[in-house]
Amino acid sequence: MRITKSGMATLVAGGLLLATPIAANAASCGNTSAGFENWVQEFKREAQGQGVSPSVLDRAFANVHYNQPTIRADRGQKSFKLSFEEFMKKRGGQSIINRGKSMKQANAALFSKIEKHFGVPPGPIIAIWGMETGFGGFMGDQHTLSAVSTLAYDCRRSAFFTEQLYSALKLVGEGYLSPSARGAAHGEIGQTQFMPKNVVAFGVDEDGDGRVDLVGSRADALASTANFLRGHGWQPGAGYQPGEPNFSAIAGWNDAKVYQQAIAYIGQQIDGR
Repeated sequence: MRITKSGMATLVAGGLLLATPIAANAASCGNTSAGFENWVQEFKREAQGQGVSPSVLDRAFANVHYNQPTIRADRGQKSFKLSFEEFMKKRGGQSIINRGKSMKQANAALFSKIEKHFGVPPGPIIAIWGMETGFGGFMGDQHTLSAVSTLAYDCRRSAFFTEQLYSALKLVGEGYLSPSARGAAHGEIGQTQFMPKNVVAFGVDEDGDGRVDLVGSRADALASTANFLRGHGWQPGAGYQPGEPNFSAIAGWNDAKVYQQAIAYIGQQIDGR
């Protein structure tokens, strides 16, 4: 996934992804694969009414299918119901801490630059990086547009993912998202797993090559993560443990309390603060 810096600024300035249109007569959701193909046709008609060109829709939906792995992942997030100790063990928290300390040392100049610019210390960024993709080791193998479309169709969180789908279509239309792109099961993109709308809202060209690349550029992915936290109220120099000012910024990353606690704890162990 690559977005040019100028193109991203144009999208944001134009409000294309910050005020995604949702039709009043939105396509009907469903909870099985049976109605998905009909939903796609309904959605495409709706999207055309919102100004999305037929050519973009044809390219975006050319290989879209009801994605069973996405549904299984969405229904199977049982680890978020574990205790903190159980969650840390299941997700390899101590290994993330150990490797995270090495990653902090190996990328010291980058993290220093990011903290100076965004006010976010390395710990929570590294914790997110490790928790989400094992430090970029596995970013997902699911067809991104199928994943987002499946969840837009699914009734459980249809409104949220319909908004993400419109954002993805904008990215396809501008040439920033390939219709064949692959990522995580819910449509997340890159080394720290950004949803399509967040790529535009918080993406940063940290390596200065003229594009935002959250998949191939470690610098872009980590700086974008810091920018996300800053955008969710991060206060430079304030604490980020539960009850401290910046914990709410971490909460903006994931709704699950145990996940928030894990990021705060892992980050603190890495930062040693």
